[in-house]
Amino acid sequence: MAGVHAPDILIVDDHPLFRDALETAIGRAAEQAVTRHCGTLEEALSRVCEHSPDLLLLDLNLADASGFDGIVRLHALVPELAVAIVSASEGEEVYQRARTLGARAYLPKSLDIAALSQALSDILAGGDWFPEGAARAPDERDGDEAEKLASLTPAQRRVLDGLSAGLLNKQIAFEMGISEATVKAHMTAIFRKLGVNNRTQALLTLKSATAVDDYSAA
Repeated sequence: MAGVHAPDILIVDDHPLFRDALETAIGRAAEQAVTRHCGTLEEALSRVCEHSPDLLLLDLNLADASGFDGIVRLHALVPELAVAIVSASEGEEVYQRARTLGARAYLPKSLDIAALSQALSDILAGGDWFPEGAARAPDERDGDEAEKLASLTPAQRRVLDGLSAGLLNKQIAFEMGISEATVKAHMTAIFRKLGVNNRTQALLTLKSATAVDDYSAA
């Protein structure tokens, strides 16, 4: 008889105390879970390219990333990756933005261990988990930049990520293993979907779509 699958969970958080709290909650939700952790987005990107975990718990504020930039970059590399946002930022708008950008869950750091464990149990069972109020329809702010960004294909997101990193077309082409002509075709599609005319405007839209401060509870 085949054994029960032990979920593989990657915690991306640079605060050791909260990592410990998450590991405790995971242990209660799934005793056999294999839990790994790292403190930077770059390390997380490297790990998910090698081996995609069953669930990735992502802090919104890391030394090398802030806001929803992390989930956008992770999904550009591994579109099917299950990501749960873990953050001290709270509010209906921020929950909606997380959902729009593809998060499976949003876990406020204010949750106690029992509530966190139950939420993780629901997620590992295949469900989504958002705080009360997150089911409300998004407002116009969330329905604009974030939805436009969410409409990009994984390849288009990678090209936009390259633009954000200041790479030239030929460098993006090399990184992605495609031709410069294909990069330019992606650029044209990106500008059209984002409703912009140039790289600068595209990057401003990306910054607006992934920002958290304007959407956090006071």
